[in-house]
Amino acid sequence: MPGPLQIMPGLVVSEAELSWRFSRSSGPGGQHVNTSDSRAELSVDLTRVLPPHLLARALERLGTRLTNGVLTVAASEHRSQLQNRDAAAERLAQLLRQAVASPPAPRRPTRPTRGSKERRLQVKRQRSELKRGRRGRPDD
Repeated sequence: MPGPLQIMPGLVVSEAELSWRFSRSSGPGGQHVNTSDSRAELSVDLTRVLPPHLLARALERLGTRLTNGVLTVAASEHRSQLQNRDAAAERLAQLLRQAVASPPAPRRPTRPTRGSKERRLQVKRQRSELKRGRRGRPDD
């Protein structure tokens, strides 16, 4: 996955800021797995990449995943290093998208409508009638 990493329309991480590491991956692969470095780790220093207002938001949301401001993701689910590189890049982009997204608008409390109150009470009356009809009274 050469080239810059597109996070959002206004936010692109240059290739120079991305740090790749490769290692041996666990899992299936036979003898091939013992000789190929297919596991991909992608790291980026958020303090160098993000503007201050987005950095504060990202540090708050990704606090437990960061090591000295560096975010690292790993991918080893594929047998191919290229596929793992693509997966790691997409995972990093998705994490950063979620971390810098603006917070949702606060919920505005609403009151139940007259119709919804009447429907609720009507259902309660019907239920009450049904249960009253089940009471075991001796016939007169």
